[in-house]
Amino acid sequence: MRSKLFVPGSRPELFAKALAGEADGISIDLEDAVAEERKAEARVTVGDWLRAGPDTHGKLVIVRVNAMDTPHFEADLAAVVQPGLQVLNLPKPESAADVRAAAEAIARAERANGVAEPVQLLLNIETPRALRAAAAMAGADPRVMGLQVGLGDLFEPLGIARRETVAVQQVLFAVRMAAGEAGVAAYDGAFADVRDTEGYLAEAQLARRLGYAGKTCIHPSQVALANAAFRPSDEEIAHAHRVTQAAQQAEAAGVGAFLVDGRMIDRPFLLRARAIVDTARRLGLLPGA
Repeated sequence: MRSKLFVPGSRPELFAKALAGEADGISIDLEDAVAEERKAEARVTVGDWLRAGPDTHGKLVIVRVNAMDTPHFEADLAAVVQPGLQVLNLPKPESAADVRAAAEAIARAERANGVAEPVQLLLNIETPRALRAAAAMAGADPRVMGLQVGLGDLFEPLGIARRETVAVQQVLFAVRMAAGEAGVAAYDGAFADVRDTEGYLAEAQLARRLGYAGKTCIHPSQVALANAAFRPSDEEIAHAHRVTQAAQQAEAAGVGAFLVDGRMIDRPFLLRARAIVDTARRLGLLPGA
């Protein structure tokens, strides 16, 4: 999921338009994008939309609910844990116990609503405590499919400048390591200045260099930037394809490490090459695929 486009849960007229766009996933938001007095209305709207079985155009459908310590959490789950929901985005969890409690609450909603396919969890890392506990949270339950950085929520209360590159790099690296320990994906969060396309692209490119799978988009204009940033280059694809081809020959010959393009290749590099090839194949970028 290179790009995930936020859509306010109170704006159902935008749902189909978002699904018809170029984002790999859409995230219907019941939290920050919905005013307090409209939250009940929005959750009903989103639940009805999911039950109707919308044409998702093959996109990942995510709903961000309100945090567990709000009066909206249980009602949100009861409304939106429906057969059409694939991922529930959980804001502000702070411990493995929080994640397990959320997973149990989702399971109850699944049973109540007749949902057969388990809903996955995308956890937001947006408090100091969550950053410290990120690895434990990522491994707390099999439903967890990824960690997502929330730099605005993390930095602003602490007086850390949102554009402080050193701070951004450290948080992105820490969350990527936590996700890697649990074997789940890491996703970069929102970039609030929609007009600053260069800033968005630079941050997305940094995230990709740090092993992230994609980035949030808060405006449709950011989708193309995210898709470009997280697209393997033609050179990367060609090299990865040569590596996987050479690996087959090396395996047949009983060889461990081998050379491709003058570089030594062993298991870690082969795993990276296979991941790039898989991504390229999924995006239709691999010749002959």
